[in-house]
Amino acid sequence: MKRNVSLEEISDGKLYGFNDMVKADCGDCRGCSACCHGMGQSVILDPFDVFRLLQGMETMQEYEIPDFNSLMTVVELNVADGIILPNLKMSGNDESCVFLNEEGRCKIHAHRPGICRIFPLGRYYTEGSFKYFLQIHECRNDKRTKVKVKKWIDTPDVKSYETFINDWHYFLKEMEELVRSSVSDEKIREVNMDILNQFYVRLYQADQDFYEQFYERLGMMKKKYKK
Repeated sequence: MKRNVSLEEISDGKLYGFNDMVKADCGDCRGCSACCHGMGQSVILDPFDVFRLLQGMETMQEYEIPDFNSLMTVVELNVADGIILPNLKMSGNDESCVFLNEEGRCKIHAHRPGICRIFPLGRYYTEGSFKYFLQIHECRNDKRTKVKVKKWIDTPDVKSYETFINDWHYFLKEMEELVRSSVSDEKIREVNMDILNQFYVRLYQADQDFYEQFYERLGMMKKKYKK
């Protein structure tokens, strides 16, 4: 989700790579779950997030063997920059994440979405790639310590993951431009349904490499919507 603010307003003025140290470590967020409340529709899920979430839900007794339909009990679909995408639901009067337990701890921490993993970092995209930046107004913990970005993200094969994140972002950007320039409601609907069906509804095989499955689908979509 794009933010219409300048980097100087929301960051410490620095950009970080995955091998850089950044003051983001919140000490396991002990006694705090502020960032898991009131997030509205902002925790947008990419295809790898859904892949991980379904794996996490499969280990939890309150869920049956999950598919996209069961996932819809914990996510909702909304328009983000012109494209319909899933985001985590907030629930209750305090608008808490549906995966928070009674103690305010994340029930799917090992499988949490990418936006949750990088917080309080954000991503700054430019010239076909991206860097991380530290959001200075978002985290209430004022005693954060330095940690290597790669460790903070806590994702295996971080280079492949970052390549995926970058390719997904710029693919969505292309689709946004296509939707924005389209004069046909039918075409807009077709683009959105193809994105949802190819990257979310159609399940990924847990015993196969996620990235190989993703890039096969990405190639099909790029071929179909080649300018």
